[in-house]
Amino acid sequence: MLYLNYAAVDPDLTNSKCSYWHFRLDADTSMKMEALTTWMKDQADIKKVYILGQNYAHGVQVSKFAKENLKTKRPDIQIVGDDLHPLAQVRDFSPYIAKIKASGADTVITGNWGSDLSLLIKAANDSGLDVKFLTYYAFGTGTPTAMGATSAGKIYTVAYGHYNMGGEIQKLLAGYKKKMNDDLTQSSIYHTFALLDAAFVQTRSTDPVKVAAALEGMKIKSFNGEVEVRKADHQLQQGLYISRWEKASAKYPYDAENTGYTNVPVKYYESYVASTPTTCQMKRP
Repeated sequence: MLYLNYAAVDPDLTNSKCSYWHFRLDADTSMKMEALTTWMKDQADIKKVYILGQNYAHGVQVSKFAKENLKTKRPDIQIVGDDLHPLAQVRDFSPYIAKIKASGADTVITGNWGSDLSLLIKAANDSGLDVKFLTYYAFGTGTPTAMGATSAGKIYTVAYGHYNMGGEIQKLLAGYKKKMNDDLTQSSIYHTFALLDAAFVQTRSTDPVKVAAALEGMKIKSFNGEVEVRKADHQLQQGLYISRWEKASAKYPYDAENTGYTNVPVKYYESYVASTPTTCQMKRP
């Protein structure tokens, strides 16, 4: 059996816990932070950063990689706060917002997702907190609604895509929205089927052993450039975007959660920029 993983981003899955039968098609936590801090390096207005995350592997790793990357790329940036909170249990983030305000931070880095991000953004908007939020998952269900007009220009996201990429993926996004009355938030699922189809064609088989061998090192053209399944650890190497929450326009028309707002690309990084090394010792059959 093959595990085609389109969303779980723990770096350990393609490092110490790597498996021949597992293929990760999202960019992992460290890769996204590599791209995000590469962008931050050139943002002179970022001087004081507050790190806030969920108290489990992902939140811990976001904090770890943020501090490590900024130490080398922007050692002048002050880390003025570094907090973890219980996963999916906080209903009122105003105490955390008060701490961020008191710290003098101009930027918040968070790996939060789901209600933990929606409620965080809502509390920030309710309090009038005027900082940048650098996120991993601001496209997730419920968060665009929480952001609305108040967050325009303030929320940035690092991801393998955005709402307005054009081409085939744009047609799929539109089709999904029409059919489901919802946004397709995980377009990395496209990589799952595109790579699987290519492996089926190449091997003329659905045998997992043959398909796994074909997937190793496979390259295809995708919505975010050429992607490659790295043979060493089965981590997809791919281009990443930094996007910003803004009012939808003729150029970037996708309407996220019917808010009239969308994610607009501000920077694209080729796959080599976000690529991180692996410690995987792959055991092949």
